Amino acid sequence: MTEMVYGTVPVQTGEPILPKWWRTLDKWTMSCILLLFVIGLLLGLAASVPLASRNGFDNFHYVQRQGAFGFMALLAMVLTSMMTPTLVRRLAVIGFICSFVALALLPVLGTDFGKGAVRWYSLGFASVQPSEFLKPGFIVVAAWLIAASQQINGPPGTLWSFALCLTVVGFLVMQPDFGQSCLILFGWGVMYFVAGAPMLLLVAMAGTVIVGGVVAYSASEHFARRIDGFLSPDIDPTTQMGYATNAIREGGLFGVGVGEGQVKWSLPDAHTDFIIAVAAEEYGLVLVVILIGLYASIVVRSLFRLMKERDPFIRLAGTGLVCMFGVQAMINMGVAVRLLPAKGMTLPFVSYGGSSLIAGGIAVGMLLAFTRTRPQGEIADFLRGRGRG
Repeated sequence: MTEMVYGTVPVQTGEPILPKWWRTLDKWTMSCILLLFVIGLLLGLAASVPLASRNGFDNFHYVQRQGAFGFMALLAMVLTSMMTPTLVRRLAVIGFICSFVALALLPVLGTDFGKGAVRWYSLGFASVQPSEFLKPGFIVVAAWLIAASQQINGPPGTLWSFALCLTVVGFLVMQPDFGQSCLILFGWGVMYFVAGAPMLLLVAMAGTVIVGGVVAYSASEHFARRIDGFLSPDIDPTTQMGYATNAIREGGLFGVGVGEGQVKWSLPDAHTDFIIAVAAEEYGLVLVVILIGLYASIVVRSLFRLMKERDPFIRLAGTGLVCMFGVQAMINMGVAVRLLPAKGMTLPFVSYGGSSLIAGGIAVGMLLAFTRTRPQGEIADFLRGRGRG
């Protein structure tokens, strides 16, 4: 019986690793990621110069660092994408354990860099944010547990994954980091939905999140201040949101011109959380639409490829990773245009940041490993065959 391979020819026995990897790789997604990184460097040339000047560094100090971090991220992405799903799962388990321990020790050894939330370890020459590395590891581990629960006489993996999710969210809330908490909850909820969760239970979970938000608003001054700023009908022009809103308005359709933007001189986070404001001011709506198109292409193409996958673990893990990737981009851009309250979340592969770039490279590498073509029947053939049996 002829083996069917989605999108390519059957795998040849004894084929070298690199040619096999290149032939089975989703080259469209890889190209979109590379374009995002190039755009990030281009925007970094504009956005990071004022920050370098204020801190007494060479004008291109942060661009050079972003290039170095980006090289490490792309290398991690390529190496991870070459792995088998089993090897990716093992890597995720080790990475999750290490990053979870680092997350738990943040209240003792971490620092807030004056931003009101203890999220980083300071290494002197750089900083590390454990939650960035925790996300891809958690998604793969949770997908493994949920997939195991679907097997005959399997463990209660869904319950275990939910308990793990709540534990991780609890530590993130302690920082406080409500943005990453929402991403973790969203990623788990998407996988649970794909695995066949009852709709009533998902509605109940959404209600619980709302109640948790109300409690957080009452208990956390940091959280309440951001919500109040978001709900206020007036925008203070001297705040980050005010500067970003004005920059997007000034940019118009084609922007004010390369290097002519002014928001980068006022926004302290112009190179990270509000990089999209720099893009909109200097290059206009055109570049913003291109960015949205790149993110949408990665998400939609990956989901279509995962729909053909009949291994539950691969399907769940890949869906969780790509949905979390897309939602993080949506949240970052939504904050800049005041559709969402400030979250302190980077734009994947575009914003400056070593932890976010390298962790993003690992996450996308896992996604590329899961979406590589493998010799298998399509899931529709599998279901028809099971029905005949």
